[in-house]
Amino acid sequence: MGVHLPLMRFGDAMLSLKRLQATVDAARDCGFAAVSANDHFVFQTPWLDGPTALASVIERSGEMVLATTVSLAVLRGPVPLAKALAAIDVLSEGRLVAALGPGSSERDYAVLGIPFEERWKRFDEAIAVLRALLKGEPMPEEPRYYPVGSDIELGPGPWRQDGVPLWIGSWGSRAGLARVATAGDGWLASAYNTTPEGFSAARTALAHALEDRGRVADGFPSALATMWTGCRRTARTLIACWPRCWRRS
Repeated sequence: MGVHLPLMRFGDAMLSLKRLQATVDAARDCGFAAVSANDHFVFQTPWLDGPTALASVIERSGEMVLATTVSLAVLRGPVPLAKALAAIDVLSEGRLVAALGPGSSERDYAVLGIPFEERWKRFDEAIAVLRALLKGEPMPEEPRYYPVGSDIELGPGPWRQDGVPLWIGSWGSRAGLARVATAGDGWLASAYNTTPEGFSAARTALAHALEDRGRVADGFPSALATMWTGCRRTARTLIACWPRCWRRS
């Protein structure tokens, strides 16, 4: 069970480092397994930059996994994103899991001048470039959107020899699960768009897709991103009530 960092404003709660630290302290003290950050460029309310916020709480996070849920690989670009992810992995001594997605907000694409209808083709290429930079795999042979070159060396690289685990965010469509099975080290599903029965069926379909590609389905990791719930109490009460609030979500 993990906790999203509070990157957006709720009511009159101000965005601050203190607020991020209090959330991480509560999650750590309650035995949570992970702390994660989402990603947007523009939103209907002020939104802190996800990778920056995640990096800011490394020192307070204990042994928890640090996760991106998700990082916008197309909009950030695979080279800048790889640089940021490698830094977080080094500074946390190998505790990062990077879930990736193209993003579903047309406003994010518009503000960066990238055609929204190209997001999936760009995303597939961005994944390949990220796997090359962060896991030592070959670069795409005929890149269309990100002509990085095969001789680039990212320095410093990730903390772990086998690189940063790159999960793929998908709502569970056939195409999405095929993408996870082909290019993912894990699957991040969305609880906004499924039910327990739907997730179970999709997990079975993913197992078949993995086996069809010669990959081992048993033990392939998956997770659900859920709704946010905030507890507007004192810090002492927050530590006690946060797990119950999270389970209700």
